[in-house]
Amino acid sequence: MIAREFYQKQIKEALQIFPVCALVGPRQCGKTTLANVVKRDFNPVHHFDLEDPYDLEKMNYPKLLLESLEGLVIIDEIQQRPELFPYLRVLVDRNPNIRLLILGSASRDLIRQSSETLAGRIQYIELTPFSIQEVENLTRLWERGGFPNAYLAASDSRSQKWLKSYVATFLDRDLASMGFSISPSKMRQLWMMLAHYHGNMINYSELGRSLGMTDKVIRTYIDVLEGTFMVRCLSPWFENIKKRQVKASKIYIRDSGVLHSLLGIHNETIKFHPKLGASWEGFALEELISTLEVDYNDLYYWRTQNGAELDLMVVQGTKRIGYEFKYTDAPRVSRSMHIALKDLSLERLNIVVPGEDSFRINEYIHVIGLNSLGK
Repeated sequence: MIAREFYQKQIKEALQIFPVCALVGPRQCGKTTLANVVKRDFNPVHHFDLEDPYDLEKMNYPKLLLESLEGLVIIDEIQQRPELFPYLRVLVDRNPNIRLLILGSASRDLIRQSSETLAGRIQYIELTPFSIQEVENLTRLWERGGFPNAYLAASDSRSQKWLKSYVATFLDRDLASMGFSISPSKMRQLWMMLAHYHGNMINYSELGRSLGMTDKVIRTYIDVLEGTFMVRCLSPWFENIKKRQVKASKIYIRDSGVLHSLLGIHNETIKFHPKLGASWEGFALEELISTLEVDYNDLYYWRTQNGAELDLMVVQGTKRIGYEFKYTDAPRVSRSMHIALKDLSLERLNIVVPGEDSFRINEYIHVIGLNSLGK
């Protein structure tokens, strides 16, 4: 088992400051395993899994169940009962001897009740699948993705079988259990089409025509995939310049293993596939975001109608850092990079490439080896 000490520390610090810590992330990314490690440092501990019918039945009477408890209370799959949040606020306000660790497979935006009723009492921590800070075999991480059961599988074939099963279970069972009334077959078709859009701008009308669905329904389905951590929608940045700028979002399948499964790519064939560059771009982008620990509201891409573009811009206060992702061992500075540096007033532009070598091309443009991010 990989210890995931970084997240252990984050959770413990959060529970020292706030009465509630919400650990959110995709299904099967290791939330329950991590909670079981963290709870060793608490006494007493009470653990409720809302996917267990017995525990779910208990939560019909939360006041009787929880009001006399002390120590750490873990509530797993909280999105099953979002109506609990108003009571949890009352509970932590009245009982200073209790700490709540709630686990959810839906994002903060989908569990809106928590942000409204627990404001000032809760800290959110997003648990991702394994990242380059946690594993040594980066080729395996890219090919298989970071879900523990896929990455740690005894063979590539077992990893691929698990990922196929994961996608099927997510569509056929998980979405319904999270309260989404969505056609599994339509969602599967959309998800597979989005895999081909990976790293490109979303065209809702084109997707709608292909699937016989309205733009509004397509947007709703993509919102669900984003809210359950399956895809990342990267917003465009609009600069106050005369150039016409693209306004559509870009989309990425967040886990590279899931992407490869949806595309039918076997691990050993990725380097010969037409989606090689797009796959590596999405993988590197996710690893960079995880390493930087930036809020998703600070992430953008930029593109003009004339073709100048920037894969990622991180905005933190008045500072803007640009990133380009290139699957090459000999990166070149393009005209587009110079345009982005000037028009966006970037402090620096980093070209992220495979490997460990990092060096400076000039004062403003640096090359960063992705492998070095985990060091």
